[in-house]
Amino acid sequence: MSRRTLGVAVLVAVLLVGGCGTPRSGALGPAPTAPTSTGAPTERPRPTSTPTPRATPTPTPTPAVTGTPPRPLAPAPTGTRHQATVTIELWYVRSGQLVPTRRTRPATVATSRLALTELAAGPTPAEAATGLTTRLPAGVEVTRITDGVATLRIPPAGDPAEQRLREAQVVWTLTQFPSVRQVRFGDGDPVGRADYTSLLPPIVVTGPTVGERVTAPLTVTGTADVFEATVSVRVRDAAGREVATGFGTASCGSGCRGAYRVVVGWRTTREQHGTVEVYEVSAQDGARINTVAVPVILAPA
Repeated sequence: MSRRTLGVAVLVAVLLVGGCGTPRSGALGPAPTAPTSTGAPTERPRPTSTPTPRATPTPTPTPAVTGTPPRPLAPAPTGTRHQATVTIELWYVRSGQLVPTRRTRPATVATSRLALTELAAGPTPAEAATGLTTRLPAGVEVTRITDGVATLRIPPAGDPAEQRLREAQVVWTLTQFPSVRQVRFGDGDPVGRADYTSLLPPIVVTGPTVGERVTAPLTVTGTADVFEATVSVRVRDAAGREVATGFGTASCGSGCRGAYRVVVGWRTTREQHGTVEVYEVSAQDGARINTVAVPVILAPA
């Protein structure tokens, strides 16, 4: 190798050795250095995207069930719809005196016509068996009602006593309605219930009625004009045995008529025929007098 070539090689070696010392700074600033690691390298976690939660529909809260679950609805009834009814009071005749009973019929606005029609039709077989009759012939109708007075004509009965009973039946039956206070027969003067009170028996039973199915306790109602206003009641079963007794006081008595209400009870295990007797106890000897017997059906309570 020539001396010139050897000198160049030495110069290059010196330059290379000097480059491994302290770094120099230049116009671009200090050269970057690698960070010093004291352990195993850790991986920087990758950023993860948080998914946007979907809107979950809020369920409708179910109400808590308490008690017995409701039963399924029953099928709607078929056929004709339920028809409204009306109960009217009819006054018949027994032994020349007025006696009330009741009828339940389809409702109508012509209640006066309905009452007179039922009155003329007469008692049921069960009522007739107790002596009830009617004196009113068919075809009698109210011609007008003005200022509480119902006007009508009835055929003459021939016998004045029979005619009076016929009129009394009409008056006591029609004046049960709020629109009728008095009755005018033909061209005569208006008359009311007070004009026929002498045709009432000492004891009138308005409830129960003949053939009615009754249960205990039973409320017996009516009017009476009896000694010391005391009304007695007893119930007899199909064998005639006395199964209940009771008594009450009318609102007026001994010369005036008052309303009474007596409650009696009994025990029966089967449905059977029975009789409700309402009577007055004689002040002379304690005997039952003025007795009104009403045949009924005694039903278990």
